[in-house]
Amino acid sequence: MTKSTPLCSNAGILSKYLALKQPSNQVQCMYVWIDGTGEQSRAKTKTVGFVPTSPDQLPIWNFDGSSTGQAEGSNSDVYLKPVALYNDPFRGNNNKLVLCETINYKQEPTSTNTRRSCLAAMDKCMATDEPWFGIEQEYTLINANASLEAIL
Repeated sequence: MTKSTPLCSNAGILSKYLALKQPSNQVQCMYVWIDGTGEQSRAKTKTVGFVPTSPDQLPIWNFDGSSTGQAEGSNSDVYLKPVALYNDPFRGNNNKLVLCETINYKQEPTSTNTRRSCLAAMDKCMATDEPWFGIEQEYTLINANASLEAIL
C-alpha cells in the first residue's frame, strides 16, 4: 500500500496569483449552493464582463445534478438561480460570491432546496410579526504554515 502525501497549501504561491492585475471590467462570480446532502457546499465560477450589483443581473446557470445527489442520471440538469450577491473577500477586486438556490427544468425548487419554502414562511410571518432567531457556528483556527503531523 502506498502512503499518500497530504496536500498542503503554500501561502506564498497563492498570494502571487491573488496579486495578479485583473481587468476592472472582468469579474469572477463564484456561484455557491448546497448539494443534495444538505451539508456540503459546491461552487463554480463564471467570468462576466461587468460589475454586477444585484443577483438578478446574473444569468441562471446549470450543472450536472447527478454528481451532487440532486438529480437522476436521465434528466440531470439542475439550475442555479442567483439569490444573493456579496463582495468576494478571498479574491478581492470586483469579484463576487453569488449565493444560489437550485431549481429543476420546470423552474421548481429541487427536493433539497428548502430556501424557497423558508422564504415563503418568513414573508408570511413578517407581514404581522417581527421574528427573532439566532444561529451559532463554531470554528477551528489552524496554523496554515504548521505541518500536518504537528496539528494531529
